[in-house]
Amino acid sequence: MTNSESCLTVVMPCFNEEATIIECTTKVLESHHVGELIIVDDGSTDTTRSLLATLNDSRVNVLLQDVNQGKGAALARGFKAATLPYVIVQDADLEYDPAEFTKLLQPLLDGKADVVFGSRFIGSDAHRVLYFWHSVANRMLTLASNMFTNLNLTDMETCYKCFKREVIQSIDLKEKRFGIEPELASKVAKGRWRIYEVGISYSGRTYEEGKKIGPKDAFRAIYCVLKYR
Repeated sequence: MTNSESCLTVVMPCFNEEATIIECTTKVLESHHVGELIIVDDGSTDTTRSLLATLNDSRVNVLLQDVNQGKGAALARGFKAATLPYVIVQDADLEYDPAEFTKLLQPLLDGKADVVFGSRFIGSDAHRVLYFWHSVANRMLTLASNMFTNLNLTDMETCYKCFKREVIQSIDLKEKRFGIEPELASKVAKGRWRIYEVGISYSGRTYEEGKKIGPKDAFRAIYCVLKYR
């Protein structure tokens, strides 16, 4: 079992998250598991970059993309830069709670898992009630992915995916935008790594609050399910 203190690299892609970036970073760094926070700014045009410049913590590494390339591209860059035994994805919008890192890490620390998905659709934690059709789309995309991967995930599209570092750094990622989620599910399945799933809370945003994913991303996800099957 790996010592849980400072064993985790957090990769945080961000784009125009001036409203939440400082609070999210603060919450991430409050976790005793976090030894490294890699923030990849994906070409923000608001004040996000100037806010990132105020961060003063030796655990923080800010990487800047010259232009907006998409979440997938930002994650791929962050994964390559990770140095600690475990790596987790954290969106900068606070839809996902960094206080739950422990439950995501536990199957890895116990030596049971190589990859852990955090599911918004299982468990008894609090979930904000929002868009019906988003929920339907997420479940349908997960079902489609499972049909080709032969996994029984309940939430393929979740942000919270935690990996052994050697696992995520061995995967050749191609998708630049939100197609990264089905690509990751497919490639960890093909790698025959041990995958666990744990229930998490979820505080989703509305579009007025800055939610970015849209219908065209759902169509791209369907394409990626088929492409990487």
